[in-house]
Amino acid sequence: MEQTLSMFKALSDRTRLRIVNLLLEGELCVCEVMQILGATQSKSSRHLTYLKNAGLVKHKRKRLWIYYSLTSPRNAVHRQLLKAVRLSRNQNSLLRADLKKLVRASKTHAC
Repeated sequence: MEQTLSMFKALSDRTRLRIVNLLLEGELCVCEVMQILGATQSKSSRHLTYLKNAGLVKHKRKRLWIYYSLTSPRNAVHRQLLKAVRLSRNQNSLLRADLKKLVRASKTHAC
């Protein structure tokens, strides 16, 4: 039960929901998240850490950079939450705009 509550709490924040939306497309480093969200490094890192502590995000180090990606769904609730984020793109212009920025950012590599 606590794991489920933790995931719901993590996704109840606009910034964290936007980050999960981006990570559905693949791994990103903090600087890419910062660029797309227009957020500071500390804010981006804080939200990524929250998502990591909730079990939604994992990270790995590549040289100087830390890259974040989504964890594999641990159960049906986790899987359905990620599916709900993906489906909500159709109704949320901010999530769609973030994805457009992601495409542009991948061409310029923020790091």
